[in-house]
Amino acid sequence: MENLLLTLIIGISVLGLVAALVLAKWVLAKSDGTAAMRAISDAIKEGANAFLKRQYKTIVILALMVAAALFIGYGMIREHQSFDPVETRMALAMWITLSFVFGAACSLFAGFIGMWVSIRSNIRTAAAAVNSVNDALRIAIRGGAVSGLMVVSMSLLGVAGLYMLVKVFSGVEATKIPFMIVGYGFGASFVALFAQLGGGIYTKAADVGADLVGKVEAGIPEDDPRNPAVIADLVGDNVGDCAGRGADLFESTAAENIGAMILAGVMAKTVTQDPVWIIGVMLFPLLARAFGIIASIIGVLTVKVKDGEDPMHGLNRGYFITVFFTVIGLFIASKWLFVHPSAPNGWFYLFLAGVVGVATSIGFIYITEYYTEYRFRPVREIANASQTGPATNIITGIAMGLECTAPSAIVISISILAAYYLGQASGFPNAGIFGTAVATMGMLGPAAYILAMDTFGPISDNAGGIIEMTEQPKDVRDRTDRLDAAGNTTKALTKGYAIASAALASFLLFRAYLDEVENYGHPIKSVDLAQPVVFVGALLGAALVFIFSALAIRAVGKAAYYVIWDVRDQFKENPGILAGTSKPDYGRCVDIVTKGALKEMVVPGLVAVLSPIAVGVLFKQLGAGAEAVAAMLMVGTIAGILMATFLNNGGGAWDNAKKYIETGQLGGKGSDTHKAAVVGDTVGDPFKDTAGPSLHVLIKLLSTVTLVLAPLFI
Repeated sequence: MENLLLTLIIGISVLGLVAALVLAKWVLAKSDGTAAMRAISDAIKEGANAFLKRQYKTIVILALMVAAALFIGYGMIREHQSFDPVETRMALAMWITLSFVFGAACSLFAGFIGMWVSIRSNIRTAAAAVNSVNDALRIAIRGGAVSGLMVVSMSLLGVAGLYMLVKVFSGVEATKIPFMIVGYGFGASFVALFAQLGGGIYTKAADVGADLVGKVEAGIPEDDPRNPAVIADLVGDNVGDCAGRGADLFESTAAENIGAMILAGVMAKTVTQDPVWIIGVMLFPLLARAFGIIASIIGVLTVKVKDGEDPMHGLNRGYFITVFFTVIGLFIASKWLFVHPSAPNGWFYLFLAGVVGVATSIGFIYITEYYTEYRFRPVREIANASQTGPATNIITGIAMGLECTAPSAIVISISILAAYYLGQASGFPNAGIFGTAVATMGMLGPAAYILAMDTFGPISDNAGGIIEMTEQPKDVRDRTDRLDAAGNTTKALTKGYAIASAALASFLLFRAYLDEVENYGHPIKSVDLAQPVVFVGALLGAALVFIFSALAIRAVGKAAYYVIWDVRDQFKENPGILAGTSKPDYGRCVDIVTKGALKEMVVPGLVAVLSPIAVGVLFKQLGAGAEAVAAMLMVGTIAGILMATFLNNGGGAWDNAKKYIETGQLGGKGSDTHKAAVVGDTVGDPFKDTAGPSLHVLIKLLSTVTLVLAPLFI
């Protein structure tokens, strides 16, 4: 059974990689447009590669330092304990460190692949838009799918491969293996945090600088070739929304797979001592995710639109087809692996828990759509408030962002309770918490398609920029505008999906932390906030979310400062730029943003990584290190979910209020109302594309750090 399941999981993972390569070959075979288009695309490529090279160098240095600290902590400082899964502390240190390095390396590669494909898909999407919206749509979504399939397949392959390595070379009991490879999720989270932070700071610093000086001060359109920051803005779409988000979803899938395996092993051992059934339950999370890869491939291949049809209709059809096949995969995996004589119908209740996870993702997509689409009340209220200036625009935008946390919290609450009680109703002992793990696997089933939709956004945005900068006819620009509008929607929707998955995953990983602490001989039955030490740990967890958000937003402001002054200086130094008789120095602006973003990402990143470690080590001296960290993890997660929801949806609503006015409503482009909306959008930019997405990673980083370092807090 074990060999069959591992072969199937690894085989489907390889199938996902092959499908990604086939789609990449298909995209790259398409026309790369005119010489003018290629010149713009080459400049974007050059800027993105330069940024990623510098960023990855910084991340690798930091990751090696953490790897060395892990090895020293486990292999030299911490004493070997009788309940450790292996016989020597050096063996445990080796496996933890190896899995951390492997997770970090895979995450870096996944982010690079996402960016590599996107910067080659954008020009082909632009070239296809000259003829047809459908052709451009298919190129953009398939280019995005290369990233999605690579990320999810590599994540799954990494966990399954590490599982096999530990089994072959250590001979450890199967239920102990996840505790030895938790470093994989930590390595992926560590890289994702800095990738998302650095990319988010870059993209929004460039965007803010380009908008404030270009649109507001100079009165020139978006993506106007006279704007020195426009190439930096297009580069930012790739390094933030592609490379950063690719690393983000990679760490999500990696950490949650391992956390679900820990909970599965704990639950299965209370049902039976039959190793075949126990291993089957433990490998369910990996098999369910593997079936999700197949579902995503089918969904991507079905995306197309008719002439005049809204591109979102085609993308939504593909999503619901993916969801349909994801549910079928959950049914097959549940029926195969959960059937046991002690609870004949238990498999069906756990299958329904998986369906709850899928339904939760759909619910979050509709909530996000309501708060960020200009067809609905929230965005129109912000647009109407812009008529009286930037101040009322900002006040209304903040109010809408705060309001959206209520329905989001309600949906998360319903899904956790429903999954928990379905697990309880299964008849398996202590299966309630495992029901929430199955729900998380259900939600993550369509992750490859979701990431394809997310990457579709920057690809179509870049395509529109290329069309604008090469001054193509209006009908071509109208096509790319339709794709860009769909891309803005998909980016907002996928942020909603990401925070929903982070919420369920964090609950899963919190329980995995408690199980791991118990495995190491220190059971925590409850987190008692009435204890002063535990309460302080919880308070510090909530404070971490606020200080991290502040540092991320301020970092955008600092980096944007450099961009704004460079754009102003270029306009002053060379009046021919605005006159259209000479070209700006795009490279100078790209270099300034790169240096500023990398400089500003380090402090918030280190604060996020070091805070839970400091709490665990310091409060250990008071006899409650593990409990204080549990409180920090629990309350930090709750605060992070609500803060990220506020930042993501508030920023998205500001963005689409501006776009609603740009359609000709309330005075249209260039009006005072439009200028007020641009200011609001500028405030929302670091919310939705820097601090918000980085909080997704922070929430899961707290869980993976505590999972890896739990033995040091006891």
